Amino acid sequence: MKEKLLLAVMLAASFSVGAAEKPLHWGYEGQESPEHWGKLSPDFTLCESGKNQSPVNIHDALRTHHSKLALAFRQGKQQIINNGHTIQVNVSDGNTLSTGKETFTLQQFHFHAPSENEIDGKQFPLEGHFVYQNKEGALAVLALMFQEGEANPQLAKAWQQMPAKIEQAAILTQPVDIKALLPEKFNYYRFSGSLTTPPCSEGVIWMVLKQPVSASDEQIRQFHAVLHHANNRPLQSLNGRVIID
Repeated sequence: MKEKLLLAVMLAASFSVGAAEKPLHWGYEGQESPEHWGKLSPDFTLCESGKNQSPVNIHDALRTHHSKLALAFRQGKQQIINNGHTIQVNVSDGNTLSTGKETFTLQQFHFHAPSENEIDGKQFPLEGHFVYQNKEGALAVLALMFQEGEANPQLAKAWQQMPAKIEQAAILTQPVDIKALLPEKFNYYRFSGSLTTPPCSEGVIWMVLKQPVSASDEQIRQFHAVLHHANNRPLQSLNGRVIID
């Protein structure tokens, strides 16, 4: 199961794009839009039938004492890529997330505009997803909301080399300082969910940071101008899931 989940996220998020790879036939518009994902391929059936799907509207969270997030950061080589579905930054080893006894290593981070998850019915203009994986192949996603405000200097480092064409990639001359990109406090909501792209594999730990950071209107428009369409999956039913505060 975990091996399949790892393969799924590699395909869905396009960790690397090779010349011999066939394009993924799903998207956000027309006959390949989210409402059709479950019928596009037998591998995508969870997009339609899954009961623990993401994203969700976070509300009525259960207050409890869940594990604090311990994040470690290491500057290293970063590759930015336009995979046609998002703008993604692949990172080198050394960035980790620990919750209690579990430790996950950051693989990549990417963006959705507008936000996929909502907090008490509020949608944000941009959302970042930091995709982590542990040694067993389980996945955890740390979600960061951006609200319109001052220009974000860390986002600017990535945006200045944002590839305009699909399958274009570049090594960032100024790597994003992930620690500086994230808010000072790591208070978060936690729930069990799925990938928000086909094949919509479940069993993904979601941690949505409560505190948003800023991005300018121009930075948000730059992202839209490159993708040419919104890239957010619609909200999915909780189906009885409990969100932990």
